[in-house]
Amino acid sequence: MRGTLLNTATVAVGAGIGVALGKIIPEGLMEVALTGLGLVTLGLGMKTFFETKQLMLVAAAITIGGILGRLMGIEAGLANLADQMKQAFGGAGRFQEGLITATVLFCVGPMTLLGCLQDALEKKIELLAIKSLLDGVAAMFLAATLGVGVLASAILVFLIQGGLTLLAKPLKPIADDPEFIREASATGGLMLIATAFGLLNVKSLPTAAFLPALVLAPFAVWLSRKWKQPQVENGQSVG
Repeated sequence: MRGTLLNTATVAVGAGIGVALGKIIPEGLMEVALTGLGLVTLGLGMKTFFETKQLMLVAAAITIGGILGRLMGIEAGLANLADQMKQAFGGAGRFQEGLITATVLFCVGPMTLLGCLQDALEKKIELLAIKSLLDGVAAMFLAATLGVGVLASAILVFLIQGGLTLLAKPLKPIADDPEFIREASATGGLMLIATAFGLLNVKSLPTAAFLPALVLAPFAVWLSRKWKQPQVENGQSVG
C-alpha cells in the first residue's frame, strides 16, 4: 500500500499548505485559483465522458446509480460523517463541501483503480505517484478556499484506495477489460463535470449520490454482452 500512503500524504500536505495560504492570501486570488481548478476538472470530465462508446449504458448507470444512491442515503451518510469529522478537526464554514468535493475529485477516475491494482499486484507505484503529485497540488488550491474539509478528505482517500488495494485480486478482471474501464471512466467523467459545476459556482449537485453508478457501469456492459451473445449464436444482427 505504498502508493496509497504516498497519495494520502500528498493530499494531507497539500491541503495543510492550502489552509495556511488561505489565511494570508487575498480571497479574490484564491477564488481565481479555484475557478481555474474547476475549469480543469470540467475539461477532464468532458474528455473522459466523450470516450464512451455506449452512451445509453452510461446514461442508465448514472440515472439508476443516482436513484440508488439517494435511496441508500449516501448524501445523508456523508453529511453525518462530515459533521463528526468537522468536530474532530475543528473545521468551519465550507467543511462538508470541501470534504465531499475533494474525495470525489481524488477518488473518481481510472488512475485510482488502476494505480491501486498496480500497487497491490505488481508492487509498482508509478501511477499513484503521478496521481499523488496532481492531487497534492489540487488539494492545496481546494483547501485554500474550502478549508479544513479538504485536509480531512485525506482519511477517506486512504480508506477508499486502501480498500481497492486489498480487493486487488477480485477487481483485476475489471481492470483487465478495456470496455469496463472505459465506460466506468465515462460515468466518472460525468461526476467530475458535476463537481466542476460546484467549483465554478454554477450549481451545487448531489455528486456523491451517483457513486453507485461507478459499479453499475461495468455491470451494464456485462449485461449487454450477455444479452447480445444469444443473438450472435442465433445468427441475428446485433447492430
